[in-house]
Amino acid sequence: MKVSELICKIDATEITLPEGDREISGCYIGDLLSWVMGRAEADNVWITIMSNINTVAVASLSDVSLVLLAEGVTLDGDVKAAAEAKGINVASCSLPAYEIAVKLSQLL
Repeated sequence: MKVSELICKIDATEITLPEGDREISGCYIGDLLSWVMGRAEADNVWITIMSNINTVAVASLSDVSLVLLAEGVTLDGDVKAAAEAKGINVASCSLPAYEIAVKLSQLL
């Protein structure tokens, strides 16, 4: 499934979508950035509530296909600009991380 398709299917809100056609291979949930760097796999959707500038750096290093912010979390303007500059897909969903993961499991 493509990132843009997932965003529509789970009723998420696009924040940045420079690579909406990117494929999704799985999911990783976590807020401890060092763990995400070591455990998230390329093309995963990363579900988190972390929205600071370090989130963009970790997403880039981990090569995730989408940072999906749970519980309606959004990005500040400077963090959004950094995500756009690095080509990082980011979306926000009002659901808790667990409910997002359940939906993702059903869709993938």
